[in-house]
Amino acid sequence: MVSTAPKNITTDAWVQATWPDFLALAANPRDEKARFYYDSHAMRIETMPIGSGHGRDNTLLSQIVTLYSAVKNIRIVGFTNVSFRQPGVRECQPDLAFYVGNDFQIPPKTSQPVAVSEFGAPNLVIEVAATTLNDDLGRKRLLYERLGVQEYWVVEVESGEVTAFAVWDGGSRQIHVSQILPELPITIVEQVLKQSQTEDDRMIHRWLLQTFQA
Repeated sequence: MVSTAPKNITTDAWVQATWPDFLALAANPRDEKARFYYDSHAMRIETMPIGSGHGRDNTLLSQIVTLYSAVKNIRIVGFTNVSFRQPGVRECQPDLAFYVGNDFQIPPKTSQPVAVSEFGAPNLVIEVAATTLNDDLGRKRLLYERLGVQEYWVVEVESGEVTAFAVWDGGSRQIHVSQILPELPITIVEQVLKQSQTEDDRMIHRWLLQTFQA
């Protein structure tokens, strides 16, 4: 039996839902830019518009992580707004996700969500919070703990504050130096976000290279 998408949908909030209903909505979204999350028999569909602050921070964060990895010779593969799926259990669509280290297999380029059962959870997940801060620090944090992510960053656009968590044994604790990107202080990330208010990417990249190579 094929499940059809519910007609009345509550967005930007967690609501009770079956996995088939969630799949039906995710397969035929009414808003092509919507993002989908599912965990513990509840789903969240985010339809709020993405402003310039969110988009700029998203780009900068990806650049920080990849540039640091290149300078420090860390193997890494990054994804933007990609879905990660554990069938029947949970699904997420973080702003940024990275597989880091020598042991992961690179997921192929397809039109389907990344199968966590086959490729594992990404090591590092980043959510950029312009209007979703409480959820990113709360319900989504629990989702990522259950998914098996090793490190989780929440970036508040308005303040430029980065809250980073190390995930271990089903829980998480705040950290101030990345463990997935060894010796990277979270304050460096915050400094870049602050500089981006007045500096262009060329200036930021030069500063990052000088800092990372010091």
